[in-house]
Amino acid sequence: MTQALSKLVTFDEFITWYPANSQRRYELHDGVIVEMAPPTGDHEQIVGFLVGEIVTEYKRLKLPYFIPKTAFIKPTQSEAAYSPDVLLLNNSNLVNEPLWKKESTVSQAASIPLVIEVVSTNWRDDYFIKAGKYEEVGIPEYLIVDYLGLGGRRFIGNPKQPTISIYQLIEGEYQVRQFRGNDRIQSLAFPELNLTAEQIFRAGEAA
Repeated sequence: MTQALSKLVTFDEFITWYPANSQRRYELHDGVIVEMAPPTGDHEQIVGFLVGEIVTEYKRLKLPYFIPKTAFIKPTQSEAAYSPDVLLLNNSNLVNEPLWKKESTVSQAASIPLVIEVVSTNWRDDYFIKAGKYEEVGIPEYLIVDYLGLGGRRFIGNPKQPTISIYQLIEGEYQVRQFRGNDRIQSLAFPELNLTAEQIFRAGEAA
């Protein structure tokens, strides 16, 4: 990840600045615009696999959810805007989001049942920054898919290994559970989802 602009900007300035139809992705981190590193093929295969599984599940359950192509999460107390790898939105609450119609931005926990970040070289953002900001928003569930075991040992243990960390909001704070190998992941948003950590990791392998 590289910084795109050195001066601090507001959220409104970021939205105005954001280049239309850009192939590059940017986020705003406490007033600093950053360019996201281009994703690898493995990363995109895992994202695509997860999107497919989640869409199948919410359609089966007839839930009013969808996954936007591009949208931002804006913590209300920060000059920040995050664009997760997978952002699950509750369509029924978007009428209450003042920034949704014009800026494709949400700030309310009721709009965001689930967020997923698939770890790349900027793992510190996922574990340090975004976990805290998503907790601040009150997002009930946050998955970090660390398929290469890149995260710090304090987060995924020693020796490092591929790990899925699921942060779930309990009494206003995230509690984390971790899944590896043949562990079946346990999601609050989709408790009947039948996926193991290894199935998700293998989605990044060439067919």
